[in-house]
Amino acid sequence: MIKVQLPDGSVREVARGTSPLDIANSISPRLAAAVVVARIAPLTETPATEGEAALEASEEAMYSSHATGSRIVDLNAPLTEDVTLELLKEADPAALQVVRHSAAHVMATAILELYPETKLGHGPATDSGFFYDVYREVPFTESDLAAIEARMAEVVARDEKFVRVEETREQGLAEYEAKAEFMKVHFIERFAKPGEEISLYKNGGFTDFCRGPHVPSTGRVKAFKLTSLAGAYWLGDENNQQLQRIYGTAYFNAKDLDAHFKRLEEIKARDHRVLGKQLDLFSIQEVAGAGLIFWHPKGGLIRKTMEDWMREECIRRGYHMVFTPHIMRRELWKISGHEGYYSENMYPAMTLDDAEYRLKPMNCPGHVLIYKATPKSYRDLPQRYAELGNVYRYERSGTMHGLLRVRGFTQDDAHIFCTPEQIVSEIEACLDFAEAVLKTFGFQEYRVELSVRDPKKPGDFVGSDEDWAKAEGALRDVLTGRGLKFQSFPGEAAFYGPKIDVKLVDVLGRLWQLSTVQFDFNLPKRFELEYIGEDGAAHQPVMVHRALFGSVERFFGVLIEHYAGSFPMWLAPVQVGLVPISEKHLEYAETVKKRLEAAGLRVELDQSNQKMNAKIRDFGLQKVPFILIMGDKEAATDAVSVRTRGKGDQGSVTVEEFLTRAKGLVGSHSMEL
Repeated sequence: MIKVQLPDGSVREVARGTSPLDIANSISPRLAAAVVVARIAPLTETPATEGEAALEASEEAMYSSHATGSRIVDLNAPLTEDVTLELLKEADPAALQVVRHSAAHVMATAILELYPETKLGHGPATDSGFFYDVYREVPFTESDLAAIEARMAEVVARDEKFVRVEETREQGLAEYEAKAEFMKVHFIERFAKPGEEISLYKNGGFTDFCRGPHVPSTGRVKAFKLTSLAGAYWLGDENNQQLQRIYGTAYFNAKDLDAHFKRLEEIKARDHRVLGKQLDLFSIQEVAGAGLIFWHPKGGLIRKTMEDWMREECIRRGYHMVFTPHIMRRELWKISGHEGYYSENMYPAMTLDDAEYRLKPMNCPGHVLIYKATPKSYRDLPQRYAELGNVYRYERSGTMHGLLRVRGFTQDDAHIFCTPEQIVSEIEACLDFAEAVLKTFGFQEYRVELSVRDPKKPGDFVGSDEDWAKAEGALRDVLTGRGLKFQSFPGEAAFYGPKIDVKLVDVLGRLWQLSTVQFDFNLPKRFELEYIGEDGAAHQPVMVHRALFGSVERFFGVLIEHYAGSFPMWLAPVQVGLVPISEKHLEYAETVKKRLEAAGLRVELDQSNQKMNAKIRDFGLQKVPFILIMGDKEAATDAVSVRTRGKGDQGSVTVEEFLTRAKGLVGSHSMEL
């Protein structure tokens, strides 16, 4: 007999080999019909640190036969030890991931029934759906997706059970080698050790090497849609076979599926690349090169506003503003370790008269040199250096995406050099600053992630075990002390230290990686940084990297999409549009323009010969917050007729009344009009 603890704390003793579905049926047949999968964990497992949740790596988790801690299992999985058990229904996010992975198997079933010569790669669930990598000598076309989708509906209608079977690694290799399934052979060799057993899932006549879990049967994959095709080389090597990735999405019901596609339409309408062109904010010029941003006047105004706010906040919070060169000797990057650890992301060296130079991918070595330029005492610490510095990283051509993934960008970088005793307060101050950035720019929701070292791969990271334990402990203590919920990601730390990532959630619920607070064991040691302590001896300072926008370009792209180009008053490149009803009102409009500009507002006057409604429409298309209309009545009473973006005609007010309102919105960084 084994013990099974349910979420309410009750414990049941059941026979070894009892399945979660058996337990669900013993509670209620209605419950058994509603559950999708189960989550189990060893009953004796020590609870995770408060606020911390484990997350398995995507591909390795899919194929590995080992799991630790809690895990998702099939409803028919036999329970063989004392466990905690949760029965997950359709509303649980984990259940949605499982139905999407099952949909990938339904798609693979349909593909092989229609095109049996196809070779399969892997088919994981994603945040928005699923995909399957496939190889076929005759590539699939968009028109083939309709045939595959129709056959998927047949597979679903057959309601075939997903059945897990196990066999030896060697048996699996032999079977897949005989069928020339080169990708499956690769995955078995990579994720299963000799002598181990592997798991396969069968539904009808289809069998796939897979860890699972899956929904009980294909009939539970009720709402799905294939969405697109993309090309990729096997293992990312252009000398290998050209694969195709077939994308789709799946939900438990048609209502959620429809909502998903409506959301995609909203995302499309907010695309920063489209709005950037429509609003004349920025461009990428082919003649200059991919991934290099040209800021147009209106985009430049927004950038200046963002940067001015950031610089003022840095100075207010005790940072020193610094500037470092765009290129530096290659020798510097060898000392810092970037030449070895980061070289593939750097531009090639250029040979000048005295040495080889490289464009900087980061600002940190420059800040280290500033610190090292003069002796430091413990009384001088902390030293906080901030820079909005241009950096250059070589991104592959297929990875660039508008402002969000570029080759040249401005990083709002800061580096803090402090004593070990100061580290906790400095990290807390960084998180305070990060929260201020998000709230000021209109983001109320965010998520926190802690990236730590993978203890199984110590060679991938620099620094002693003691240093890593202290640093990870300090970050974890600050997060728990602030009451922040966070997820911990083993192996996701940078090679030089653990980090906290703050991901904002935009108006559509999308996560964006921006703010980072990061330890560095590498640079202080490599550059032999010192300060003289109270004891008169030399000590090595603790170094912290901090970026809040992440990059000005990426943050701007997120702002465009978050606001759909309708920026709050304080950020809008043109805050007020002036529309004289006719030419005879132009003189009064120019007077109003001067008064508004003298108050610090950004104003544009339409002096064209267009009719009034055309001028109003043009300002509306440019998403200007306020449009002021002026005719005889307004000129006679020192007034303006106000149209507010999103609200329409607001009636007539005096110029002074409007000025008071407008200045208040700008000064308070209000998100509302």
